[in-house]
Amino acid sequence: MTGMPDAVHGADVTRRVANRLKRAHGQLAAVIAAVEDGGDCRAVVTQLAAVSSAIDRAGFAVIATAMQECLAEDDGDEGRVRMAELEKLFLSLS
Repeated sequence: MTGMPDAVHGADVTRRVANRLKRAHGQLAAVIAAVEDGGDCRAVVTQLAAVSSAIDRAGFAVIATAMQECLAEDDGDEGRVRMAELEKLFLSLS
């Protein structure tokens, strides 16, 4: 039963990330339609900002989960290398 909490936590994170990305997908479709239809530039920029934020939040959630797993596994030098890689990924989103 030791793997059970991580599996449930992982499934929850996966569901939340997928939901965020689906919302971003819908928002992006609306932005594309607005651009193609000659929509108001302010509305387009506002929606683009929302899409960008949704994607960033999904990325942060994925990396935060990976960091938690890395810390839980802390296997010396390998763990430190993996954490450094995750930090670079995290910073690439900012």
